[in-house]
Amino acid sequence: MATEVTPPGPGARLPSSPARKDFYWLRSFIAGGVAGCCAKTTIAPLDRVKILLQAHNHHYKHLGVLSTICAVPKKEGYLGFYRGNGAMMIRIFPYGAIQFTAFGQYKEMIKKNLGISGHVHQLMAGSMAGITAVICTYPLDMVRARLAFQVKGDHKYTGIIHEFKTIYTKEGGMQGFYRGLMPTIVGMAPYAGFSFFTFGTLKSVGLAHAPTMLGRPSLDNPDVLVLKTHVNLLCGGIAGAIAQTISYPLDVTRRRMQLGAVLPDSEKCLTMVQTLKYVYGNHGIRRGLYRGLSLNYIRCIPSQAVAFTTYELMKQFLHLN
Repeated sequence: MATEVTPPGPGARLPSSPARKDFYWLRSFIAGGVAGCCAKTTIAPLDRVKILLQAHNHHYKHLGVLSTICAVPKKEGYLGFYRGNGAMMIRIFPYGAIQFTAFGQYKEMIKKNLGISGHVHQLMAGSMAGITAVICTYPLDMVRARLAFQVKGDHKYTGIIHEFKTIYTKEGGMQGFYRGLMPTIVGMAPYAGFSFFTFGTLKSVGLAHAPTMLGRPSLDNPDVLVLKTHVNLLCGGIAGAIAQTISYPLDVTRRRMQLGAVLPDSEKCLTMVQTLKYVYGNHGIRRGLYRGLSLNYIRCIPSQAVAFTTYELMKQFLHLN
């Protein structure tokens, strides 16, 4: 997602070594994985609270966002904010790696094979990259969600391995690990698409109209102009807020379906349509489909800001520009 300045002239610097192209996919994979881990670690406590509120955990279902944030350390200690985070890190590295790497590949493929360029191909490539990453890492997201939903003293699973075994034996084998996949895919398409689209649009417009104020030469390639760090953070945050607003009801649907047998009303949330109707009918829009959205703004803005900024920095560190 680098924006090139003018083509290099006779005196311009050339790539320092052909070796910069070696293992490009691997370096891109690592950059995406590190970006994802940094982003999720930053907002792990808020992510745990969001899951507790979305699925109406009976220990916290009568509390709001701030009340839940205060109640978690009292009931479970401060480490309670990081319950399920081990599974999250196992999932998020390949997720971030696949998403960012696939985005670049899909963008080139769409431009080359379909002849579509500009901002539209970023929207399409972002959606396809998000869907690819979700499908590849969904079982780990399922495991992480259920661990995060557990409350100290009220455990159904003792750890990641035990949960994998329990889901496989009691919830239909491999099919049990993909419960809630459809709303996840439907929600991920607009979320990832608009996230990459918004960030890419803000970046290109900013560098085109105010290159000196907003940009600087890339550390690994002076012929490429990149956003300054604080501008990267701002653009990433705006991208996250817009994308999350569009896709949030499907995120709520996904979580309830993932939690499945953990919830007392699981038989009413077997399909995406059933779950949407149930949540809307029993809790309405504000307290159901958009429950926890205020918290999600607080978590998704820094998450996307850190993700895009870290990835841009890692691209320079690993000579991807």
